[in-house]
Formats: sequence, C-alpha cells, structure tokens
Amino acid sequence: MPRYVDGFLLPVSRRKLAAYAKISSKAGRVWKQHGALEYVECVIDDLPKPWPTSFAKIAKAKPGEAVVFSWIVYKSRAHRDAVNKKVMADPRMQVNDPRTMPFDHRRMAMAGFKTFVDL
Repeated sequence: MPRYVDGFLLPVSRRKLAAYAKISSKAGRVWKQHGALEYVECVIDDLPKPWPTSFAKIAKAKPGEAVVFSWIVYKSRAHRDAVNKKVMADPRMQVNDPRTMPFDHRRMAMAGFKTFVDL
C-alpha cells in the first residue's frame, strides 16, 4: 500500500542549528507518539557543483545559512490528516511567538506527496 509523505525544505542559520535540532527532536517525538511512521531531519552536507540548480538556491539560503530537508511518513493521506490534527492540538506543539523560532517559518516550503515508488 502506498504511503504518504510530508516534505519540508527550509534555510536555517548555521548558528541556530543546535536550537533547531532541539525543537525538531521534540516535534519528532510528538509526531511519532501520534502515529507518524518516520520523522527525519537532514542538514545539507554535499552540494554538488556544477549543477543547474541546488537545494540552497531553491531554499534561497543566505550566507551563513544551512539547508534542512526533512520528511514525515504516514500510512496514507487520511492517516497524515488524522495525525496532524492530533499534533496541532497537542499543547507541546503550541508556539506562542513564531519570532522565537530558530528559523523563519515564512521561508519554509512544505508539501504532501503520494508515493509512487516505495522499495
């Protein structure tokens, strides 16, 4: 059965990566407790050159910023919707002031993906 994936791409200041990892670890535990199958956060390590475009370019990363690529895996889109509803209602996920986050949430790209190859 095809799974469903939420994917994210965002720039994060290299100085704030540790703070981002702390928040992300907490969020990952919440998502998993509410039923997500996988929760993965990756920071860019190898940027092949030359290449027609790059994750850094797509994320519009500025000097001093790293690119984070992450995904959450679910059984299906319906499962994703049910899990996300629980996560968003969880008091541990309440952010009082988005300005205190270690990244600019307005620069984050996110989309849901239906898998079509899953080996």
